[in-house]
Formats: sequence, structure tokens, C-alpha cells
Amino acid sequence: MTTLRIGHGYDVHRLEPGRRLVLGGVEISWEKGLLGHSDADVLTHAVMDALAGAVRLGDIGMLFPDSDPVYAGISSLKLLAEVGRLLREHNFTVVNIDATLIAQAPKIAPYKAQMAENIAAALGVEVEQVNVKATTEEYLGFTGDGSGMAAHAVVLVEKKGTR
Repeated sequence: MTTLRIGHGYDVHRLEPGRRLVLGGVEISWEKGLLGHSDADVLTHAVMDALAGAVRLGDIGMLFPDSDPVYAGISSLKLLAEVGRLLREHNFTVVNIDATLIAQAPKIAPYKAQMAENIAAALGVEVEQVNVKATTEEYLGFTGDGSGMAAHAVVLVEKKGTR
């Protein structure tokens, strides 16, 4: 029997001057970066939350609490690799990932392919299984006014087992 599960992830971080901007594991040179305990990679965090939710592992706050100093400044791709390990431990594989970054600026198009490659590599899946896209919110809300960035991710995972 094959079991398919869908997971949805959402994350948001505030933009602050003097911080690095890391999205999908790509460091982007820009005037602001995302504030958070780890590298604050909002895109990767949404993917992790979607995967964790699909297999009932809770969320990234439970898996990697911001109260634990071991995660201070850590690469979110390392955390994503750990989520991938947990999926395999529970006999799940990733079918596909569709992730959307919501930000007014900077332009993300030049980095999307590398982001998809980084996410796929961290999970040990083919890049064809990962789609990364971006949108603005037409200057509306906290993402539109440049106060922060958000990301959504939807994943499909598969568990194979015997009856």
C-alpha cells in the first residue's frame, strides 16, 4: 500500500539592516537581511514546516527550538537535511515541493534555480522535484512595505508499506 500526504508550511521574518539575507540557502547581497535565531531563511523554513507537518513531526519550532543555542546562526539547509533524515527514518520520501517566497524586493528570479538545487540537495532528491517561485504583494502589507518576507510551501510525500 502507498500512502500520500500533503503538508503546508508558512513562515515569516522581519527584515533588518545589518543582517545577511539568505533565501533557499543562497546568500543575496542586499541592504537588509532577515532577523531570526538561525540564518532566518524564510523559504527553507516554510519547506521544513510543510515536510514536518505532512509526516506529523510537529513544526520547526518543536524540532529546532530558538531557545537552544546550538541552532544560533545555523544554516537552515543543515536543518532541512535533518528533516529529510527524519522523513527517511519514518519511511517517507518527497514526491514534490512547491514553494513561494513573498517579498517586494530584491528581485529573486536570478537565484531561483540555485535555491531549488540547494533544497533538493539538502533533501537528497532530484531538482525536478522542487519548484521555487516568488511574488510581490504590490506594496501592500508588511511584505509590500519592506518590513519583512514570508514564504509558503506545499509538499507531497509518499510512504510505502505493506498491508
